[in-house]
Amino acid sequence: MNSALIHHMFFLGLPVAEKILRPIVVYAFLIVGLRLAGKRELAQLNPFDLVVLLTLSNTVQNAIIGDDNSVTGGILGAATLLIVNYWVVRFVYGYDRLERLVEGDADVLMDNGTVRLDRLRKELITMSELESAAHKQGFGSLDEIDRAVLEPGGSISFFAKKPTPESARHEEIMAALQRISARLESPKLG
Repeated sequence: MNSALIHHMFFLGLPVAEKILRPIVVYAFLIVGLRLAGKRELAQLNPFDLVVLLTLSNTVQNAIIGDDNSVTGGILGAATLLIVNYWVVRFVYGYDRLERLVEGDADVLMDNGTVRLDRLRKELITMSELESAAHKQGFGSLDEIDRAVLEPGGSISFFAKKPTPESARHEEIMAALQRISARLESPKLG
């Protein structure tokens, strides 16, 4: 390899401090931006949201690397992002209020088997998206669900009705079988 190629690949085109500061600024912006955009952006509930998340990384790429395309600059930028994320996660972990500020609170989408349409509208989740998420977690329909919660990380947690419709039907069948059995076993009067 010639020295010009090695120089182009490994020597920074920007000062080290700038290479470290750029990813930190973009990281902070993305944390705030995703928080303001809502939990839906994190849930990737539809193709539009996925496209936004995928193109977001490409959009901020130049802001992170600047005019430097060196391998060293890329490694330094990536290492900065990983280190900043490591420390932010560790710091936020100990402070519940700060964690709620950064991540937000859970949002109840269904309560006592009733869909809260106002909450769906607030989170921009359609009924078909809610049903699809329920199907992915093994529910046949929303009728089987007592409670659905949109978690701060964007996932939806579903809680089945107690008893489930299947177990209620099973109990009815067992009770009917016991009545039939009792009739068959009782002595005939006559």
